[in-house]
Amino acid sequence: MTFYQELQLNQAGSKALIKASKSKKEKHRHIAVYLFKILLTVAFCTAFVMAFGAVFGEDNNIVGVVMLLCVLSFRYADLGIKNKDAMWAFAVIFAILAAGPRLANACGLVAECMIHIVCIMAIMILSCHNVLMFNHATLVLGYLLLYGYDVTGEAYLYRLVAIAAGAALTMAVYYRNHRKRTFKRTFKDLFKEVDFQSSRTQWQLRLALAIATALLLAGILHLPRRMWAGIAVMSVTLPFPEEIKGRVGGRIPGNIIGGLVFILIYCFVPKSLHSYIGIFGGIGVGLSATYGWQAVFNSLGAMAIAVSFLGLPGAVFYRVFHNAFGALYGMFFEKIYSRCIKA
Repeated sequence: MTFYQELQLNQAGSKALIKASKSKKEKHRHIAVYLFKILLTVAFCTAFVMAFGAVFGEDNNIVGVVMLLCVLSFRYADLGIKNKDAMWAFAVIFAILAAGPRLANACGLVAECMIHIVCIMAIMILSCHNVLMFNHATLVLGYLLLYGYDVTGEAYLYRLVAIAAGAALTMAVYYRNHRKRTFKRTFKDLFKEVDFQSSRTQWQLRLALAIATALLLAGILHLPRRMWAGIAVMSVTLPFPEEIKGRVGGRIPGNIIGGLVFILIYCFVPKSLHSYIGIFGGIGVGLSATYGWQAVFNSLGAMAIAVSFLGLPGAVFYRVFHNAFGALYGMFFEKIYSRCIKA
C-alpha cells in the first residue's frame, strides 16, 4: 500500500493496518502516516473554516463547517442518481439549507415544527435513497447546525452567498469524483420511489418527525442550544433499529465523559490555550475508531463555543442533558412509531 493510499483510510482502516504490521519498523511507519494524516486533516479543516469566516464574516464560520463536511463526504458518497440529476438534487438541498433554518427561527414553535418536518423529509428523500451512504449524517446535521447558529440582516445575506459558494464547490467535487460512475435513476425517480409501506421511507419520515418533535419539546421548555437535542436524535435514529441501543449506549456516556474532561481542561489549562480546545477535540475524533470516543471528543468543541454565553456549568449541563434527552427520546420515538405502524 502506497503512502497516498494509506492517507485515504479511515480511523478503523488505519488501526487495522497498524495492528496487522509484521515488524516494529512497519508498525512505526503506519503509526507515523496515521498521525500525519490526522494533523493534515485538522490543519486543512481549520484553514477551510477560517477562510469562510474571513470572507463571509465570523458569524458564518458555521457555514464553513457545513460545507467542509459536504466536500469531504461527497468525495466518496453518492446520491444514487445520474450525475446531471444529482446537480439538481444538490441545488434543491442547498436551497433548503439556505432558507429552511432561517424560516424556522422566524416562526412560532408549531410552525417551526412543521417547517422542520418538511425540510428534513425533503433532504432525506433527495439524499438518502441509498441508506448505507448515511448522507443524512452530513446534510441533516448541516441543517441543524445552520438552525442553531442562525443569523439575520446583513450577516444572513453573506450566509446566502457563502452557502452558494459551498454548493458550487460541493457539486464540482461530486461531479469530478463520480463522473465515471453509471446510475440509472433520475431526479424524478427519487420521488416516484417514495413508498410509505417501505422501511426506507418509514425511516426517513420517522427521523424527520423525531427531530422536529424533540426540538418542539425543547422549545416549549425554553431550553438553550436546542439543536444539540436534534443532533442527538438524528445520531441514534438509524435505518436499522437493532443498532439504536448501541448508539444510545455510546452517546450518553461519551458526552458525560466529555463534560468531565472539558471541566478539567477549562479549570487547569491556561486560558490562553482555551481557544485550542476545539482543535484538540478534532484530533481526538481523528484518533477515535469507536462511536463512544468520538462522542467524547466531539463534545469538547461544542462546549468550548457554548461556555462563552452559558458559562462553564451551563455549557456542560446542557450538553449532557440535551444529548441524554435526544438519545433516549430517539429510542423511545422509534418504539412508539413502530408499534403505531404495526397497529
